[in-house]
Amino acid sequence: MSYILENADRPNPITNPNRRRLLAGSTAAMAAAGLAGFTRSAMAQAVADTAIAAKPLPAYVNWKNPESMIVHTASTLETKRSAFGTSIVTPTSQLYIRNNLPAPDASVVADRDGWQVVIEGVKNPRTLSVKDLKSMGLETMAMVLQCSGNGRGLFPNKPSGTPWQVGAAGCVVWSGVPVRVLTEALGGIIDGMQYMTGTGGEKLPEGLDPKSVIVERSVPAKAMADAMLAWEMNGEPIPLAHGGPLRLIVPGYTGVNNIKYIKRLAFTAAQTDAAIQKTGYRISPPGQKGDPSHPSVWEMSPKSWINSPAPETGAVSAGRAQIKGVAFGGLNAVKSVEVSVDGGKTWKTARLVGPDLGRYAWRQFVLPVKLEPGTHTIACVVTDSRGNRQPEGRVENTGGYNNNSWRDHALTITVV
Repeated sequence: MSYILENADRPNPITNPNRRRLLAGSTAAMAAAGLAGFTRSAMAQAVADTAIAAKPLPAYVNWKNPESMIVHTASTLETKRSAFGTSIVTPTSQLYIRNNLPAPDASVVADRDGWQVVIEGVKNPRTLSVKDLKSMGLETMAMVLQCSGNGRGLFPNKPSGTPWQVGAAGCVVWSGVPVRVLTEALGGIIDGMQYMTGTGGEKLPEGLDPKSVIVERSVPAKAMADAMLAWEMNGEPIPLAHGGPLRLIVPGYTGVNNIKYIKRLAFTAAQTDAAIQKTGYRISPPGQKGDPSHPSVWEMSPKSWINSPAPETGAVSAGRAQIKGVAFGGLNAVKSVEVSVDGGKTWKTARLVGPDLGRYAWRQFVLPVKLEPGTHTIACVVTDSRGNRQPEGRVENTGGYNNNSWRDHALTITVV
């Protein structure tokens, strides 16, 4: 399966630095990364990242900023830690890519308003075009979009799958019609429908059982409260690579539940029996295959990490420094963030920076510190508005999902 999307839809064709390639050789890049101060695991990751970063961008996303991305595969691109910046919203040109299947033909974004979605499980089921949806309502929401496997690369047992560090996430602004408004207009949800099920419109490989490959996910029906069918992302039509012309947005839930190219939105009595739901994306005990009895990868939990200073920036000069990062609460707003420069022995409250874009967005934080020469382990921990605190340890599972351990996300830096 290959991606042949070319340049059919690029968000900012004038301002995006497309067609540039990374020219730094691996030796120079490793030296710039300050490997002398790395822990063993950080050094291994730096070597891997250097090799990965040398790959050119796939053609279908050649409008992204290559200097901001780590290319794992044609369908998995990670945002570099140093590229997150300090402006809350993640630019589309720097947002990660994770696609389970190749996108539909690029022609679908040539007539965006003509894309259709079937609405089922309501009293008056309908097939609606994007043009129809635009006449029914409008909402705009900032939300953390995070791959279920973000942080997988920090598991010591290295589960199979893309070894994401922190860059399979971003804070994105979506615009579309709220699902609750849509269902009300169609007479309401039929009694007994416990799940909201979205089906993607990707082209399925021939010769395989459709249920074995189709991207179709069910989430609890309560998730519809703030869900939307979105046609705009960061102020522009959603790029094909990110699910345009229409994407189901389920705030507070991991990326796989935010169905790209949505062609069917159904309220159902049971979860879909598609493999991606039945056995895939399950919190399965280590060594076990996914099973419907295992918890599904749904809601995100409180999580934070530090973006600067980081080992990839090289050694840090002694003296005053600003420790900066991002934090989010999953389903709840951020209440506070604490930072430690001694590996979690002591903590200080950081200051939240910039506007609050709502409970589903992340907050940026900063803590001014004075760093003495030597090796320091810096860490952060977030507490949400309901008092849920980011845990020290991870939940071990076969797929390496939902890693929000503050201990795993701590960084060791060298101060000179």
